[in-house]
Amino acid sequence: QVRLVESGGGLVPPGGSLRLSCVVSNSIISMHAMGWFRQAPGKQRDLVARMSPNGSRNYADAAKGRFTISRDNPKNTVYLEMNSLKPEDTAVYYCNRYEATPWAWGQGTQVTVSS
Repeated sequence: QVRLVESGGGLVPPGGSLRLSCVVSNSIISMHAMGWFRQAPGKQRDLVARMSPNGSRNYADAAKGRFTISRDNPKNTVYLEMNSLKPEDTAVYYCNRYEATPWAWGQGTQVTVSS
């Protein structure tokens, strides 16, 4: 069974930065499109950024110019670099494969942007 462990969240002031990590066990991320998703309280889980096996990247409009998705294949880890954070970025962030059937979701990592 694939296991996803997200980390790196925290409390940051507006304009701050965070780097999220997602370690994937029991699968090889280089074979999959990978994505970062987020879910704010009372809202659905939305895609923030995705990266295909060939390295191409796509971002939600809210993330363009501020977030960067990357991957370290030998470490089987996906990253999300977030800059110029805004209060509306507050959410639980999750990673998963961006395919028809996601893996079982991990616990996510809480990002709170507040002064």
